[in-house]
Amino acid sequence: MAERSTAAVDVADNSGDEPLTAQADQSTADGVANNRERDTDSDEAQGNPTGEETVKVSPPELHSGHKLARRYRLEECVTRLDGFSSWRAVDEKLRRAVGVHLLPADHARARSVLAAARSSALLGDPRFVQVLDAVEDNDLVYVVHEWLPDATELTALLASGPLEVYDAYQMVSQVASAMAAAHREGLAHLRLNPNAVLRTSTGQWRIRGLAVNAALRGISSETPQRTDTEAIGALLYATLTQRWPYESDAYGLAGLPKDIGLIPPDQVRAGVHRGLSELAMRALANDGATASRHESPCTTPEELVKAIGEMPRIRPPEPAYTAPPQYQRTAYQQGPYGRPAPHPGVTQPVPTPPPPLQSRTGKALKWSVSALLIAALGLGSWQLADALMERGGKADDPNQTQTVDGDDKNDEQTRPVKPISVEGAQEYVASGSAQAPQDVTNTYDADASTFWRTKKYNEGPKLAPYKPGVGIVYDLGSPQDVSTASIGLRYTGDHTTVHFYAADSLSPSTGVDGMTEIASATTTGSSLTAKASKPVKTRYVLLWMTDVPNAPSDGYSGAGYKQAITDVTFKG
Repeated sequence: MAERSTAAVDVADNSGDEPLTAQADQSTADGVANNRERDTDSDEAQGNPTGEETVKVSPPELHSGHKLARRYRLEECVTRLDGFSSWRAVDEKLRRAVGVHLLPADHARARSVLAAARSSALLGDPRFVQVLDAVEDNDLVYVVHEWLPDATELTALLASGPLEVYDAYQMVSQVASAMAAAHREGLAHLRLNPNAVLRTSTGQWRIRGLAVNAALRGISSETPQRTDTEAIGALLYATLTQRWPYESDAYGLAGLPKDIGLIPPDQVRAGVHRGLSELAMRALANDGATASRHESPCTTPEELVKAIGEMPRIRPPEPAYTAPPQYQRTAYQQGPYGRPAPHPGVTQPVPTPPPPLQSRTGKALKWSVSALLIAALGLGSWQLADALMERGGKADDPNQTQTVDGDDKNDEQTRPVKPISVEGAQEYVASGSAQAPQDVTNTYDADASTFWRTKKYNEGPKLAPYKPGVGIVYDLGSPQDVSTASIGLRYTGDHTTVHFYAADSLSPSTGVDGMTEIASATTTGSSLTAKASKPVKTRYVLLWMTDVPNAPSDGYSGAGYKQAITDVTFKG
């Protein structure tokens, strides 16, 4: 079963608490390993209004393995705060991971949490992490929500630096339009921060904790639209500068220097997109701060969506061009037996011929051989002339048809095999979580020390039925005749099986069953080559791995069934 990363999937945050940095790396009964969520936000740092006083209610005594409604099995507590707790759990009926918020039925916020969860569930917008169930069961109230194993929270993305311009533009566009739709239905978030915004492996941005996060903490606001709009502006500011737009540090980001006020992002960091910098200031205009160029501030998500629509569209970056590998001369081209050809103008030594037969016996032998040759030539000439005379003029008959054996392979020219360069690649996820989408370029970067690896699985070698397979789609730049595919493997053993399919795009519109198979191969060694019975013309090739060997523990993962790929090459 797969080991999956679940950082950035839970909904509950700590208000002013230290981050939960301990990580659990063990496999649980449902086969999902997880990393605890980091909670580093605070209401004061974000500028959200504070809610009611902390309610001192003793949480129910629950433990891992406890079942709710004979269906939801609790696996790990990720947050415990203010009388409620949040858990990673397993829906045993549908065999999927879920998140659960728990609090006592007599908790002062129990009713408001139930109401918020049910209102959020009715929205049904896929841009939000969905509430699946909200139940009051005797002395417990619990809310069940989606668990997104392939999503990464914005906090983690910003840990390595600001986002690219296009990614920041996509984030603010999608989050603003989603919140505008929520406010049209009367729903506010009020806890919109980098921990609440997730990016999936497909590049979609999703928001968790709509209405529920605020209800769990008793947060309210007299101006909910303004609160959420300013929060979106803070998110955009952070993605552009890797700084939090307030004096206090929060979410792993440094705040602005004290006593300088709120300055535009393009004054904090060089190279910031001017239009997005102005947009962030318009959303953040508050407490005396004004937008750049004196443009009117955006006070609602709807106004922010309109302002984004008036900006020139930011296009995705062009894919980097990958130069084809340098052509290498082979030994065959260098001369017979791999010896270099002689330089022009160099006189080559001529071997001395053997001496002729000078003895009496030798001379007799020469005359005998000459006579036999003359007789053979004469006989052959007579037979040829006789055959031509018998046929007469038949050779000149224009109606005569010559039959050529279609199976004569001697007339066919041997087709040269040439390498095909890879222009781009993208991980293909048929179900469940992604493996390592950020490392796909390592498989064709001509560096054998870099690789793309799968997660560790507890059973194998066949990945099914827990996962049908894992793979990468390669873009060859234009339709090519693909006849051979070769890959280097990090782990040896019993055994690795790889299939190659012709796909219709980097994000195929059909499953593997709907694709044309080019070739497949199985190996126990450190390399694999698959040859097609006949070349298949395609621009996109799916490398689909269905079996992986049992490998020992290393610096990347523990012992289990896994594989890593490097040096992928195609020939046609």
